[in-house]
Amino acid sequence: MKPKIFVFSFSLFVATIMTAGYSAAHHSFAAEFDAEKPVTLKGTVVKWEMMNPHGWITVDVTGPGGDKVRWMVETSNPNGLMRLGWTKNSLKPGDQITIEAYKAKDGSNTANAARVTLADGRSVFAGSSLTPQATPGAVPQGK
Repeated sequence: MKPKIFVFSFSLFVATIMTAGYSAAHHSFAAEFDAEKPVTLKGTVVKWEMMNPHGWITVDVTGPGGDKVRWMVETSNPNGLMRLGWTKNSLKPGDQITIEAYKAKDGSNTANAARVTLADGRSVFAGSSLTPQATPGAVPQGK
C-alpha cells in the first residue's frame, strides 16, 4: 500500500472511531423525555453546569411531604444557551427558580427544561430545538 493511501485510510478510520462514541452518547428529546408529562419545579439551585453536550441545573424541590427532593434538569447546549442570553453566572447556588420541564421516561427525578424563571423574575427559554414548543402544563387542544 502506498504511504499516502495508508495515511488517508488510517486518518479516516480514526475519525470514524472518534465520532462514533459522541454520536452514540447523544440522544433525542423523545428518546429520554416524555412530552406528555410536563412538570413545574419550584426550588433552590444547588449547582449550574453549562457544559457540552447539555447544560444541567441541579435543584432541590420541596416534595409533597415536606422532604427535599433533588432534581437534575437538562438544558440546551452551551452555544444555544449563550445565544439566548445565558452565561455561567445566570444561576447561583441558593437562587430560587421555577422550571417548566418534561419528566424523564425512566421515572427518575430528571427532566428537560423548556423555560426557567430566574431569581430576578425573568423567564427564559432553556430547551433544545427538539423540546416541544408548547408551554409545559398547558392542556393540548382536543383533550
